[in-house]
Amino acid sequence: MYTQIVGGRIYTPSGWIDGGSVLIEGKQIKAVLNTELPVVGARLINARGSYIIPGGIETHVHGAAGADFMDGTVEAFRTAADYHLQNGTTTIYPTLSTSTYETIMKGIECTEVLLADETSSVEGLHLEGPYFSVKMAGAQLPELIRPARPEEYTKIMERGKGIIKRWDAAPEIEGTLDFGRYVKEFGVVTAIAHTEAGEPEIKAAWEHGYTLATHFYNAMKVSHKKGVYKVPGAVETILDLPDFDIEVICDGIHVPPLMVNLAYKVKGRERMALTTDALLYTGTPADFKDPTGHAIVEDGVCKLADRSALAGSVATMDRLIRTAVQQCDIPLIDAVYMASTTPARIMGITDTKGAIEAGKDADILFLDEELQLHFVMHRGRVVRGEEYWA
Repeated sequence: MYTQIVGGRIYTPSGWIDGGSVLIEGKQIKAVLNTELPVVGARLINARGSYIIPGGIETHVHGAAGADFMDGTVEAFRTAADYHLQNGTTTIYPTLSTSTYETIMKGIECTEVLLADETSSVEGLHLEGPYFSVKMAGAQLPELIRPARPEEYTKIMERGKGIIKRWDAAPEIEGTLDFGRYVKEFGVVTAIAHTEAGEPEIKAAWEHGYTLATHFYNAMKVSHKKGVYKVPGAVETILDLPDFDIEVICDGIHVPPLMVNLAYKVKGRERMALTTDALLYTGTPADFKDPTGHAIVEDGVCKLADRSALAGSVATMDRLIRTAVQQCDIPLIDAVYMASTTPARIMGITDTKGAIEAGKDADILFLDEELQLHFVMHRGRVVRGEEYWA
């Protein structure tokens, strides 16, 4: 049984196709055709002039719809993942902030359950911490931040092998260089985050297997004076390393549009991914106040209740693409690439994700001329936009 998508502008690895169609068989893309002529026996979906793009891949996200991945329940994982799926994230890596050992173990268990569920968009677990700089903690819980001890992280990896796909640390913290080299052996993407590191520490991290900068610009130092001399910070050092990947929170608030565009000009779409860093407050009212008194939603972003720091975003994948194009002057073709193709390459899943081409999962979105999202397909199943069936 085939499904054929017609009537839109198709984003492909070789560029846009007008007047073509996408042929889907089961969960996968069978072919991208240069014609809209109906395939015999195929059920049609009419995109009605939309941009037809690959589903977004979110590698850094903490929750949504009141559910936090730190809750450590399969229900919370499903709730948050499903909310982001409805808003364009067809592949998701649930993220735990700095946590206790017990919370990490619960996160591994929940991820394992959803990895076995073909209807789930969960692709693996992301640990943001706990081996960070207390001075750069931001919204991380400083009382849980600790050095990287082999007796802890080796035990975590024994249980999380094949489940933990990304792990963030600050390279200047005790034990994190050996930690980075160790988890890399398990295929884990290691990232620099919440750090005071400068040029020497960043380059040492690179040599020990770190390849990604978490929420680039945020919770890391820029060029500053050390004594009477100016020295480069993490930002400049990472920009200078040509093979170092970055992710940017592209909500228009965490990073000013000019700075997003600057990073894009230096790194290009091949080395820059868009991310939400979205919290459980995503999907709540615009003036939401956490009853625990920990955080507030204000001005389209989540802040600590005392407004001393940004706590995370309330963005969704579709907002990232709109912001990149409409505020940061990035061409749509490159914004889509950074929302899908680049994160697929970073996470090592380009065999099944990140593009509309034969053999890949049928993860497909429709955006209108204003880049508003109207349709989501996940592995061949329409989860939003039933009205597009012809």
